[in-house]
Amino acid sequence: MGRRRFATRHQNAVNWGEQAKAIGPVSNTVILVVLSCLLGLLYLTQVTKTNANGYKVDGMEKQYSQLQKEHDELELSAARLQSLDRVANSSQSKSLVSVAPTSTVR
Repeated sequence: MGRRRFATRHQNAVNWGEQAKAIGPVSNTVILVVLSCLLGLLYLTQVTKTNANGYKVDGMEKQYSQLQKEHDELELSAARLQSLDRVANSSQSKSLVSVAPTSTVR
């Protein structure tokens, strides 16, 4: 509420009425700076969370590649062991004749 200084005819010299209040240019600048700082902090927290999750994902990818290598090596060794059993039990290997060495080469 503010005062109107000039009155028209048949009115009191002081009249109380509502006036629109406005924010000054300094207040506007301060508010904009504070909002900018808050937005900057929000951005930084999100980037930090993203980086932390990136480190977790990177660690999991390294672990996955290590486990994949181990899996491949185990598959290869299993195939080798199974092939020896298959060769020993095959009909062709059973029909082979063992040979004793007759002499040695010097």
